[in-house]
Amino acid sequence: MRKYLVTGLLIWVPLAITLWVLDLIVTTMDRTLLLLPSQWQPHTLFGHDIPGLGVVLTVLVVALTGLLARNFIGERLLVYWEALLARIPIVRSIYSSVKQVSDTILSPSGQAFRRALLVQYPRTDVWTIAFQTGTPADEVRRRVGVEMISVYVPTTPNPTSGFFLMMPRAETIELNMSVDEALKYVVSMGVVAPADRDGAVVVAMHRE
Repeated sequence: MRKYLVTGLLIWVPLAITLWVLDLIVTTMDRTLLLLPSQWQPHTLFGHDIPGLGVVLTVLVVALTGLLARNFIGERLLVYWEALLARIPIVRSIYSSVKQVSDTILSPSGQAFRRALLVQYPRTDVWTIAFQTGTPADEVRRRVGVEMISVYVPTTPNPTSGFFLMMPRAETIELNMSVDEALKYVVSMGVVAPADRDGAVVVAMHRE
């Protein structure tokens, strides 16, 4: 009986969490409708609320903003907008920090989380999964004197928290697994192992 219960939980728990997260996202985005004038609210126009309308509105607004920002006029307006925010003391610090992180992670040309690595942490001969996030600052590289890379070591089972480390490139091993596979491996605490594409455990030392 216990075996059947565990099997049933393994099927229903991921489904329940997925539905809960989707419901949370839809509910949160639906609240964006509160920004509309009262006469434009769905409840006023149609006599009842429309679930999911906030999601559609949010996606359209974000897509339209991106479209406008890609042309010449939009780029100039964006520059003026950021210059205005840079003049506000507290907002300037928060906005610049968040923008730097989002540009690094979300930009298609960025290198954040582009490689899954194997590193020794928290001590020698103990290995864990890490993700390359870039290269250290010039001053760090000059003072250390060896080729370094910046890595992020996520915690299990919540990969949104972790540790930022600067390590010699020679002490890291680049893995064949993709970033998505490595994240699943971390979140599952090693239970969901990535499929070996070559029929054997293959790791390659990263040489650039």
